[in-house]
Amino acid sequence: MHILVTAGPTREYFDTVRFISNPSSGKMGYCIAAEAVARGHDVDLVTGPVELPPPGGASVRRVVSAEEMFRACDELFVKCHALVMTAAVCDYRPSRKIDHKLKKQHRIRSIHLKPTEDILAHLGKIKGDRTVVGFAMEDHNHRMHAETKLRRKRCDAMVLNGIDNVGSDRATIDILCAERGWLPTVSGTKGEMAARVLELVESLAAHAK
Repeated sequence: MHILVTAGPTREYFDTVRFISNPSSGKMGYCIAAEAVARGHDVDLVTGPVELPPPGGASVRRVVSAEEMFRACDELFVKCHALVMTAAVCDYRPSRKIDHKLKKQHRIRSIHLKPTEDILAHLGKIKGDRTVVGFAMEDHNHRMHAETKLRRKRCDAMVLNGIDNVGSDRATIDILCAERGWLPTVSGTKGEMAARVLELVESLAAHAK
């Protein structure tokens, strides 16, 4: 099976050196890519800026912004059988990027934001018989938001990933399947959680055939 995995954050610059981003470490996505390779799958990893060594055996595409990740995923999705979208893509970018470093001034400055591309929604719309698994990072009404995201983005499953998991080597996750509902909560190392996610992807892909 050919699996596309995304990982890490994106950065949305408002001048030449400053940007909006989030604290995603990319560890979960890299563990999933490594586990997929270990299981004999072909893996494309599209990664935002992280401080991690690339998983051996995976084809790695490095990007910075949401727009770059969108273009890479749109290109690679056509040849894959499954997508695991762990990347923490910024929901907004500055409406314009200044072509020089903005100097400090003793006055309030405003940054106007506009939505970034919704990569998962776009790929979910065109997925056909591909298996699509998304990740939801929520800090309130966790399950309700995950359920809404699964339906809106036409995913086969959604992994609910808590704030406490960010940057850690361990994780607690809840998995929502479109056909089976919520599975029992599981905890462990991110490597162990990656194995759980890959087992799910393989099961969903086999069922789709």
